[in-house]
Amino acid sequence: MTEEALTRTETVQHFYDAIAEDYAHHFRDPLAAQPLERAILTAYAELVGRDGEVADLGCGPGRVTAYLASLGLKVFGLDLSAAMLAVARRENPALRFEQGSMLDMDIPDGHLAGVVSFYSSIHTPTDRLPALFEEYARVLAPGGHLLIAFQAGDAPRRLDQPFGHPVSLDFLRRRPEYMSDRLTEAGFTLHSRTIREPDPEALTETTPQAFLIARRNPAETPTRSTDTEH
Repeated sequence: MTEEALTRTETVQHFYDAIAEDYAHHFRDPLAAQPLERAILTAYAELVGRDGEVADLGCGPGRVTAYLASLGLKVFGLDLSAAMLAVARRENPALRFEQGSMLDMDIPDGHLAGVVSFYSSIHTPTDRLPALFEEYARVLAPGGHLLIAFQAGDAPRRLDQPFGHPVSLDFLRRRPEYMSDRLTEAGFTLHSRTIREPDPEALTETTPQAFLIARRNPAETPTRSTDTEH
């Protein structure tokens, strides 16, 4: 792992460790006012089915993890932030949450029926997206489904001192077409693409929100890359 990559990973981890309790309190039930998101998650759960295991990557306080579990999925959460995981475990004691990096998961090749990346790729630098999507493909079984959500756009957003904490982080926005192309290169076939315009009542939204569902091609399962940079 390079020094630059280690610094990047630690920056993300430190940011979310600092804001975890305030974030969880402020976004107590984010899906309650998001009927489209609930519909997409429900459709995704039906595509995946209840037989295999699903990973909610970058799960934060576990709100999406819990919703997927309520739909009957066998799901667990993974996140870099120990503080976010503490909230997730406290609020969802019946669910499993693990600490780790999406770029180097301790999951066997082809093990998962589904991968959910709900606004968790937004801190991955553009040059690392191919490696991230290859890791998603590696852990998915052939025919497994990926759901990825992100802010659509070009200009990143820098969040400084959220909730008064002395931390900052860049939130990267990307075009759905670009993300679709990268997923195709990583061995996925796009199943659906949904774009929602910004909610005028949500003060934190200034750009469209994108939701892609893709299916891992039923070919040879990718193996873990020797490049384990986070």
